Amino acid sequence: MTNPHTIVFANEKGGTGKSTTAVHTAVALAASGHRVGVLDLDHRQRTTTRYLENRGATMRRLETELPQPAFEVLEDQSIEALEAAVARLADRADVLVIDTPGRDDAVARAAILKADTLVTPMNDSFVDLDLIGQVHPDNFKITKPSFYAELIWNSRTQRAKTTGKSVDWVVLRNRLQHIQSHNLQRVGAALDELARRVGFRVIPGLGERVIFRELFPKGLTLLDLKQLGEVGIGHIAARQELREMVAALGVPGVEAREAA
Repeated sequence: MTNPHTIVFANEKGGTGKSTTAVHTAVALAASGHRVGVLDLDHRQRTTTRYLENRGATMRRLETELPQPAFEVLEDQSIEALEAAVARLADRADVLVIDTPGRDDAVARAAILKADTLVTPMNDSFVDLDLIGQVHPDNFKITKPSFYAELIWNSRTQRAKTTGKSVDWVVLRNRLQHIQSHNLQRVGAALDELARRVGFRVIPGLGERVIFRELFPKGLTLLDLKQLGEVGIGHIAARQELREMVAALGVPGVEAREAA
């Protein structure tokens, strides 16, 4: 088994664009020349798996080849099955993307322990921010980290003791509105304060665009411009957001491969 760079997407809240971001990241890395494996831990919703299955069907229908990671869904929700699935995908990948379900369970916690890069997507609102930190109702200052932040802190500490490796925790500001507002600024300030206290870094994710909901049935991404048909300025801007997000994740070898 090789030792791929492992990116784990984890957030106990739903509706943050976690699976969409995971798929776009995996496809972008595959397009840059990486051998990518994807493990979907949500055997009920299977959003990531369905997305990539739709992508395979589109390739067959159009008789074309698109960058496509190897993928599987974890049907057996056990630690042993997780280890076996990771081993299978690691044999043919230098980057492994794991999409965890929107809940806290033993398998999701075990997956988090494998992360080299841990990505927590969140919508730009205090509702989502509450997952990792509580804020004062008047001045919007952070009052204390949340249970989830403590869980991640403990997982990172445990991994460091076990493997001697650190975990790069990235909070991804997804579904950003393209108009500046007081809410946007307040959430950003609270995140920056919490980042200094808890030890994560904040990067911009994917904006709030209708195109992301339209891509799923065909399994396409913003990188598949030839298959998208008519492309507007919004598509180009969204594709640039994707590229900047993937670059900001800091996956080893991405910049060199894209330059090549």
